[in-house]
Amino acid sequence: MRIGVPREIKEDEYRVGLTPTSVRELTARGHEVVVETGAGAGIGMDDGHYRRAGAAIGPDAAAVWNAADLIVKVKEPQAVEFPLMHPGQVLFTYLHLAPDPGQTRELLAADVVGIAYETVTGPNSTLPLLSPMSEVAGRMAVQAGAHCLEREAGGCGILLGGVPGVKAANVVVIGGGVVGTNAIRVAMGMEAQVTVIDRSLPRLKELDFQFGGRLNTIYSTVGAIEQYVADADLVIGAVLLPGAEAPKLVTRAMLREMRAGSVLVDVAIDQGGCFETSRPTTHSSPTYVEERVVHYCVANMPGAVPRTSTFALNNATLPYTMALANKGYRQALLDDPHLLAGLNVHRGSLTCEAVADAQHVASTTPQRALA
Repeated sequence: MRIGVPREIKEDEYRVGLTPTSVRELTARGHEVVVETGAGAGIGMDDGHYRRAGAAIGPDAAAVWNAADLIVKVKEPQAVEFPLMHPGQVLFTYLHLAPDPGQTRELLAADVVGIAYETVTGPNSTLPLLSPMSEVAGRMAVQAGAHCLEREAGGCGILLGGVPGVKAANVVVIGGGVVGTNAIRVAMGMEAQVTVIDRSLPRLKELDFQFGGRLNTIYSTVGAIEQYVADADLVIGAVLLPGAEAPKLVTRAMLREMRAGSVLVDVAIDQGGCFETSRPTTHSSPTYVEERVVHYCVANMPGAVPRTSTFALNNATLPYTMALANKGYRQALLDDPHLLAGLNVHRGSLTCEAVADAQHVASTTPQRALA
């Protein structure tokens, strides 16, 4: 199969779809890989690294898109990339379609096959291709929040862990999944006072066993969120409904009860955000202030650490990329129900129910689309 790796062009995005190591695995099995020149610069890999792995170097994005049956990316396609697609082409990347009806329409019109990393499933309802980036984002959320609490960054001037004789910051994590767990780990490591809010009692019990009495575990209700957000210095939104738009759990009215200079970090912004006042920002301009509260809503947080993120992502995606290349997309999807769950669009049909529900449009099942 011919596999294309275009350079990521979303603002402040430096990750790349395949590392040279992943390329070597594919070319060793007879597949052709075309990498756009400079695609790996953000992770410290130049064109020579990819050539030595067996890849051809495409002079521009058009050459890569035109040559490839399978496109492997990191972020959703941007406006200038839709015209480069051709019917039947397979796109394997993060899509985050639920809050983005415009992208959905473009992909359907392009007659392509869109397999989204974020809806590929694993055993016990896990999301193996979202998990590595969730780990990165959860850890980064605390770093970013701690910086935003500094006065120069617009915050109220609180050191997350305090010092002897001075109270540490109150950190509230909404959602106890992969993002939340990693945020808790880093926040506790920085000696903040941490509360996690989740609606799953079994998950709260697991977190209690994992972190012990230093972690305050609270069952999620509107009243609980109101109470703990009002007293928080830093709130991290870590809520995920697979493939669906994130619920708005923190309202504008709740923000008005927070102290001036408090900070919100919305890790769910890729799926629309879980704060009513959230809107996507970039690494170049990461924050804004609304209702006297600093908002950090960068939509590609792991892009700030592209080398770590790319290698972590490739560790998870490579087996699926290999299956798509070795078997062809149709057989690979039919052979693996977990990969099949990643099918969001297929040749003009929307195949993800969660996306359809969020956009109030019709969908079909992946099985029916492939039949």
